[in-house]
Amino acid sequence: MSQDELSKAVINILKKELGVVKDVLPSDLLQNLQKVIGPEIEKLIEKSGYVSKSKYKALEKLANNLEQRIINLENNTKE
Repeated sequence: MSQDELSKAVINILKKELGVVKDVLPSDLLQNLQKVIGPEIEKLIEKSGYVSKSKYKALEKLANNLEQRIINLENNTKE
């Protein structure tokens, strides 16, 4: 689940739990909450050992590039 999807899920839960009260609240309040809550949710998830898909892909690409560099260096030292 992406960070954006997770934030939307939390906001939907808040909307459901607020029920009638959400009609009284300003419409942009929940959107502002999403901006504030989203990064905090990501931090909590990362503390549990998980990372977002985009961070995983970036780390995977970095690891693959480093692995290729090591292979190239090993091949150069053999020659």
